[in-house]
Amino acid sequence: MCLMCLIKYVQKASTLYCIMKSMNPLFPNGLILINLFCREGNSPNHHQTITYNQLLRNVCRCANALKLLGVKKGDRVAIYLPMIPELVYTMLACARIGAVHSIVFAGFSSESLCERIMDAQCNILVTAGNIKCFIEEEVWICVFRLTTPWDESCDIWWDDLMDGVSDECEPEWVDSEDPLFILYTSGSTGKPKGVVHTITGYMLYTSLTFKYVFDYHHDDVYWCTADIGWITGHSYITYGPLANGATSVLFEGVPVYPHVGRLWEIIEKYAVSKFYTAPTAIRLLMKYGKEPLQRYDLSSLRVLGTVGEPINPEAWLWYYDVVGQQRCPVIDTFWQTETVKHLQQSKPSFFLKPPLTVVKSSTSNDVFRKPWPGIMRGVYGNQERFESTYFRKFPGFYVTGDGCRRDKDGYYWITGRIDDMLNVSGHLLSTAEVEAALTEHPSVAEAAVVSRPHAVKGECLYCFVTLKDHKEFNRTLMEELKRKVREKIGPIATPDFIQNAPGLPKTRSGKIMRRVLRQIARNEKDLGDLSTLADPKVVEVLFSQRCEAAA
Repeated sequence: MCLMCLIKYVQKASTLYCIMKSMNPLFPNGLILINLFCREGNSPNHHQTITYNQLLRNVCRCANALKLLGVKKGDRVAIYLPMIPELVYTMLACARIGAVHSIVFAGFSSESLCERIMDAQCNILVTAGNIKCFIEEEVWICVFRLTTPWDESCDIWWDDLMDGVSDECEPEWVDSEDPLFILYTSGSTGKPKGVVHTITGYMLYTSLTFKYVFDYHHDDVYWCTADIGWITGHSYITYGPLANGATSVLFEGVPVYPHVGRLWEIIEKYAVSKFYTAPTAIRLLMKYGKEPLQRYDLSSLRVLGTVGEPINPEAWLWYYDVVGQQRCPVIDTFWQTETVKHLQQSKPSFFLKPPLTVVKSSTSNDVFRKPWPGIMRGVYGNQERFESTYFRKFPGFYVTGDGCRRDKDGYYWITGRIDDMLNVSGHLLSTAEVEAALTEHPSVAEAAVVSRPHAVKGECLYCFVTLKDHKEFNRTLMEELKRKVREKIGPIATPDFIQNAPGLPKTRSGKIMRRVLRQIARNEKDLGDLSTLADPKVVEVLFSQRCEAAA
């Protein structure tokens, strides 16, 4: 089907399957005989193959089960699952009946999960974890692998729910601009933003970018190592590959278990041809050298991709030379939860050139000229925040919030966030969220969080804490603060450095000068103009007490 026919068709389409059947004439009636997922568990012995036909049946069963629970078009369903097939079944079941899924990354704490459930007003939670005590009673819970006490009034076993349910479910017809999902991304004010994506624009754009950015062909085996709890997983594990009828790998494990050659083992096992991962993973595996790769046949690889954060030149060259054996192009993609739009590189570093868009640079901010099908449609329940965050800084333009500079060849160098955000291992975190968690500790009067370069994570958290009178800064306190952040936000936000700060560098108006804190964290002595500081001497004190080793 041509692109214009597809656009016309999906004006009233509701689900992935409506679009998939139309896009793939080789597979009539959804009876697809190729693999959908080569599902690889945390152990090499745990694996399974799922065909498109099996997926369709499981999605329909889940969709019918949700309808039995009263879920209808427009309802929000929260999903808090690890990388297992039930996660894919549930999100696509929501799409099939017109419900809006809100997937929460399984590494987030129960408190973060609860915040997102309440903000999106979800009435169903599909989960696998020990989180029940944090969820209000009116929220239904459909539980898989439950480890908490059972409550007959609201708990339902997955297997019981699916037992005897029909594996046929007609899709709900909806408008092209109806919401498909809500996905929360950190905000600079601390409160996560519920990014809303709609059906036609999002799925059209993920389909196109998957096909053309990764040069997908029907004989490819594709593997994205992201978690579906992030936009990369939504777009390039589920919707993009499925819309193209792709064969792909769903990985539940970690890169170095049970051995450091795990990723290379999987590439050989499934003859992966398109591999999409994060610079953090590349830097992690670099330290083990070439030997683990040399045990496996990586000759199937044809395209390498990176996502989540800028890739440093050393990691790019190792990826190209060692993993790709100097024959695979490296596609370094820059995009956002909000945009579903790639800028891609063709230089060995964090340089990007837009293949499908025109980019305007104004001061240090990168902004897009025109809207595109995959751009977000709003912040759930908060139109004012949507407009003020993305469109008011430069009226008429979408502002990414990232800085960049343009070189003489027309390539854009992404320099990082222009607001108070951190990118830790490809996960965007709000400094305000971390500071709020730190200041909940009864010994802490004030906290400020900045980024510090990290050899593996790209960036890590460097925290300054000012204690209340008569409180002692010691190892016990540092461990308590780290635990507080883990419980409040999740393990990904655990601080690497915590420094005692008798005072913080503030302007006369009381604003913390974070530029100075970042320079202290990085031991950069050339601080520039400090004339606006109320007490410049505090900088000298902070330098004298800075952390050299991780907490």
